[in-house]
Amino acid sequence: MRYIFVDIESKEFLKVKNSLISFSSKIIIIFVLLFFGTSQIKADGGDSAYDFLIIPSSSYVFGMGGVNVSSMQNDLDLAEQNPALIGQENDRQLKLGYMLYYGNSNFAGARFGMNAGRHGAWAAGIRYLNYGNFKGYESDGSYSGDFSAQDIVIEGTYSHDFTYRLRGGINVKMAYSSYERYSAFALAADLGICYYDDDHDLSFGLVLKNMGGQLKRFEDKYDHLPFDIQMGITKGLGTSFSFSITAFHLTKWRLPYYYHSDGEEVLKKDPGFFKNFFRHLIFGIEYNPSDKFYIDLAYNYKTQSDNSSYQRNFFSGFSLGGGIRVKAFSVGLGYALPHKGASTLLLNLGMDISDLMQ
Repeated sequence: MRYIFVDIESKEFLKVKNSLISFSSKIIIIFVLLFFGTSQIKADGGDSAYDFLIIPSSSYVFGMGGVNVSSMQNDLDLAEQNPALIGQENDRQLKLGYMLYYGNSNFAGARFGMNAGRHGAWAAGIRYLNYGNFKGYESDGSYSGDFSAQDIVIEGTYSHDFTYRLRGGINVKMAYSSYERYSAFALAADLGICYYDDDHDLSFGLVLKNMGGQLKRFEDKYDHLPFDIQMGITKGLGTSFSFSITAFHLTKWRLPYYYHSDGEEVLKKDPGFFKNFFRHLIFGIEYNPSDKFYIDLAYNYKTQSDNSSYQRNFFSGFSLGGGIRVKAFSVGLGYALPHKGASTLLLNLGMDISDLMQ
C-alpha cells in the first residue's frame, strides 16, 4: 500500500525549522563519525562475518530480490532497508517474522513502531539467527563435542519528515555473535533518505548501510562490517502495477564470483562490464490492487551468478512474495530457490494496534 508523507503546512514548517536544523546537524555528525569508522574497508570487498546483517526480515523485500530502499509500503520491517521508509503511517504496528533459511538455519524477529510527535516515528526490533548444531573436532581429528552458532541483532530506528516529500532516518544496530566458545560484538548504523512524488507516483531512496565497526573481536582478527551504498527508484505504472530498480554494492565495481570449469571451481575476478553492471541491479515488479493484497516478483542476477558453482536451476535469481491484510491483521510470504539444494521461506505476521482500538 502506497502512502503520502504527512502534510507540513508552510506556517507549521517555519515553527519546526529550528528543530529540523538541530536534528539534521546531529545526523550529519553521526554520519561523519560512522563514515570514517568504515574507512578501513577493503576495496575488493569479500565475505564478512557480519553478512547476516544484510538478510532481510521483510517478506515483501525478500520477494523483491532481497534489497529495496525506495518502495513506499505500510511495512514496519522496511526500517532495516531504509530507515526513511517508516513514518506516521506505522503508528503502533507490531511485526513478527520467521525465516527457514539454508540447511538447518532458522531466523526469527520482532519489531514495534510508534509515532514520535507530528513529524517523526521510531521503531525497535530484535532478530535472532540460529544456524543449528555442528560437530566439533580438534586439529588431530578427535571429536570435541557438538556446538551451536547464533547471532542476535537489536535495532532502534528514528525517522523524520523534513518536508512534504522528503524524509530522513537513522537505524542503529547492535550485533552480538556467539560461535562455539568464541563471541564478538559490533555496532552499526544505517542512514537513509527517501523522496516521494505523489503526483507522478515516483519514489527514490538512498542509504548508507552498516557504517560502524567491531568492538569485540572473535580472536585477534578484525572483521569488517558489510558496508554498502544502495539506491533505488520505484515508479507506478498508472495501474495497480509498480516497477522498482535497486542498485547495491556501490562501494566497488568488480564483483568476482566462482563458476565451474572442467570440474573445478574457478574464480571469475573480472566478469566484464555488462556482467558487473547487472550484478549491481535488482529488478522487481509488484501488483497491488488494494491495501488488502499484493504480489511481487523480482530478479537478482547476482544471486543467479553467485550460484554458478552450485546446482542452480531456471528459478535461481528469481524470488516471489505475496501478502494479504484482513482488518488489523496481515500475513506475508516470501520464497526463493537459489539452487536445487536449498530453498528459503520467509513468513511475516503483522498487527496494527491502532486499528484494533478503533
